[in-house]
Amino acid sequence: MGAGGSAKQARDRRFQAILPLRGKILNVERADDAALYKNNEISSLIVALGLGVQGGQDISGLRYGRVILLTDADVDGAHIRTLLLTFLFRFARELFVQGHVFVGMPPLYRLDVGKQSHYCYNDVELQQRLQGVSPGSFHIQRFKGLGEMMPEQLWSTTLDPSTRVLRRLTLGDAAQAAQLFSVLMGSQVAPRRQLIQEHAGRLDLDDLDI
Repeated sequence: MGAGGSAKQARDRRFQAILPLRGKILNVERADDAALYKNNEISSLIVALGLGVQGGQDISGLRYGRVILLTDADVDGAHIRTLLLTFLFRFARELFVQGHVFVGMPPLYRLDVGKQSHYCYNDVELQQRLQGVSPGSFHIQRFKGLGEMMPEQLWSTTLDPSTRVLRRLTLGDAAQAAQLFSVLMGSQVAPRRQLIQEHAGRLDLDDLDI
């Protein structure tokens, strides 16, 4: 999760816990079990969630009802999210079967019109909000990352259960991410070349934002 400091300040300590991850986690596609458990970020995640050291289908020790992945809305954030999805899919896919895994959807923009503020989660929503607004009568702030948001903004837009936007991830979502990641980051060159050739010139980067 990015912006761990802001998220820790913004959360409600009564029912929310934050585990900041420093940078991108281990690429589990190329790691054996020994390397997996020696990795600090992975081992901290396993312990924090209560998954146990063996993983598998038994998630009876899970400590939280919802595991929410919260990353920046950019390419690096998408990569980190895919790494996390791939790990969870390979280590404890039952989390997806039982519907415990979510992606938090932080806003991309804050639109100020007069004394009113609106948070927009994509470009389409921003343009809809701007319809009928006089030029020069508004201000737009784009959030390049979660760290640019004040704790109160992060709470009201992304952490508050009454206002936040979550997307539940299915087993199919996780499998798709793991398959794509396996092709792009695995040791086999031929499948990766085939994927690039098939999608060259028409690949929508949004498709990679699992």
